[in-house]
Amino acid sequence: MNAQAAIFEDPVAYGEGVRIQKKIHAARLAKAIPDTLLVMQHQPVITLGRRGRDNYLTVDSTELENLGIDYHVSSRGGDITCHGPGQWVLYPIIKLEGQSASARGYLWNLEEIAIRTASDFGVCAYRREGMNGAWTDEGKIAAIGFHIKRWVTLHGMSFNAAAVPEGFSKIVPCGLEGQPVAALKTILGPQTPSMDAVAERLLQNFGAVCGRDITLVKPSELASV
Repeated sequence: MNAQAAIFEDPVAYGEGVRIQKKIHAARLAKAIPDTLLVMQHQPVITLGRRGRDNYLTVDSTELENLGIDYHVSSRGGDITCHGPGQWVLYPIIKLEGQSASARGYLWNLEEIAIRTASDFGVCAYRREGMNGAWTDEGKIAAIGFHIKRWVTLHGMSFNAAAVPEGFSKIVPCGLEGQPVAALKTILGPQTPSMDAVAERLLQNFGAVCGRDITLVKPSELASV
């Protein structure tokens, strides 16, 4: 199955990222475009999922504004998390059908992509019982929260590469008390790969795990953006 993917070079405001996703999602529902993957870094933002509780936000709106961190309530699943430069967010907008039409199976696939990507750079990542995402001995490296509408996916997975975004210090990530957050940078130090290298491996692993042949396009070439 074919898919297209676009990597956004500059950090995108979260609200703009949601707008782009919705446009692509509508086009995919209409069968106007193939499965599409968006790979973005975001400007600093804290987001709250559908099941989230804002008591896990440890500062008020004034302090967030002073720090230059936005705040959004999101339609994705999961609790509270944050995004920022140095972290890739993978937004697959794909049709789940046949044997792949399973939210649990899709979650497993996203975890597997993160685990394989970490392994590509010599980092051991794994699942933890009852906890979504991908974990290392140093902390959680990938968080997952998605939404499925008419079996076409929205939102997806964040993977901490060159940095742990600053906003993590202002929340209880995913509502998990006492659980640290890690990035390739905090584990590998000077051996940390480039952001481009990490994006390449995320897409290659997505293709392998989800059975997609991926063609890179420029963001400006995406239909309906």
